[in-house]
Amino acid sequence: MAQTNEDRFGLPEVDHQLIEDIEDLVSKKEMGMVLNIVLDLHYADLAMLIERLEKEEAQQLFDWLPPNQRADVLLELDYPLRTVLLDEMETSEIVEMVDEMDTDDAADVLSELSDELTEEVLTSLEDAEEVRGLLQFGEDSAGRLMATELVSAPQHWTVGEATEEVRRLAEEVEPIYLVYVLDDEGILQGLVTLKQLLLNPAQTTLKAIMETEIISVQPEMDQEEAARIMEKYDLTVLPVVDANGKLIGRITIDDVVDVIREEAEEDLQRLSGISFGDEEIGDSVLAVSRGRLPWLLFGLTGSLISAFVIGNFTAILEQVVILAMFIPVIGSTAGNVGVQCAAIAVQGIASGDIWASDILKRLLKEISVAFINAIALAMVIGCVMLVLKLSGWGEMAGADLLRLFETVGISLLTCILMAASIGSGAPLLLHRHGIDPAKATGPFVTTSNDIIGVMIYFSIAQFMYFR
Repeated sequence: MAQTNEDRFGLPEVDHQLIEDIEDLVSKKEMGMVLNIVLDLHYADLAMLIERLEKEEAQQLFDWLPPNQRADVLLELDYPLRTVLLDEMETSEIVEMVDEMDTDDAADVLSELSDELTEEVLTSLEDAEEVRGLLQFGEDSAGRLMATELVSAPQHWTVGEATEEVRRLAEEVEPIYLVYVLDDEGILQGLVTLKQLLLNPAQTTLKAIMETEIISVQPEMDQEEAARIMEKYDLTVLPVVDANGKLIGRITIDDVVDVIREEAEEDLQRLSGISFGDEEIGDSVLAVSRGRLPWLLFGLTGSLISAFVIGNFTAILEQVVILAMFIPVIGSTAGNVGVQCAAIAVQGIASGDIWASDILKRLLKEISVAFINAIALAMVIGCVMLVLKLSGWGEMAGADLLRLFETVGISLLTCILMAASIGSGAPLLLHRHGIDPAKATGPFVTTSNDIIGVMIYFSIAQFMYFR
């Protein structure tokens, strides 16, 4: 028998049967029975359940949840459904729920509301000043990602005093990784871990034991860069300071994991030709169509150009019909090579492993790999041609095998080298000029390969057959 989530974690499993049962109970307004079931779920599983309900049932179930659980569940929901649920709530309900959140999460939620509603909520929030300050930072900045809840202490404090401060703020600050040590002006001077607080005598000053090698960021930094810094230096928490070095917040690892996932999803979608790179499962048909159509039109334009190029070589096709058989072979193989190179280049840029200055080095490596692969693929095509020739298959029976192999083989080699150059070089060039390489690389590589590949193939064919 397959092991269920309940077997492994002691939690109910969210499956199709549970969703059907909850839908039925919600439609019958069985609030008590529904809460009996869902309150045993982890908030992430509860969010998954709500996302799979119809809009009316999802709204009703969310309304039945207590405010503290609403806050946790709301943060796990995808953007479209989250907006729908918030639009149906009273201002007082939103205030009650947002008050349960950390300041960074509160700012994230309020940024999705209208300016008027955001202002109404802020006037009643306990942490209104802190949340208002976070909303002033750009949407994808480190400042928007940080929380203002943290434990700090003056450098003249003792270990005993700092430990008491940790106890006092334990409910408000979660999780607590360390204590930030500040001077009299609030400028970050060092860090003291919880382990150091436990191992040192109570009368020891924080200044005597603090770590002074601090990695910090400023709030204007892009959140993806902040995430990359935390990943590079294996940090669980990252302090955020202003231009004068004054501590204003911290970024925790749980928020960074979300950023890394979101950025990876965006890059993958953009490589696939989705313009905005923020398509969600719950988006409407029109929203999804709007995101995909621009690059599809770009691809269609490229295909039409390829068709016109082929039209200029109809004389060759009329005399050597067998050439038409290898048009998709050349195009798809070169296209696959280009996409492979582009994917590795975009991934390297996103992780910081590849720099814009690496263009020449990267090109040489990818061209070398492409050359070896092209030779191997050309040999495979040659073997296939030989088998078809010996079997007397169709047009191959009367074809000039050597000339055809030379044409297709040289074309394949040239197109693959061209695709590797474009696929690996285009992302680096775009990045060097400040353009997100994930936005245009995928469709650009495939479309350019189609057009240039066809031109190369027929130009070589014309030379081989009519020189």
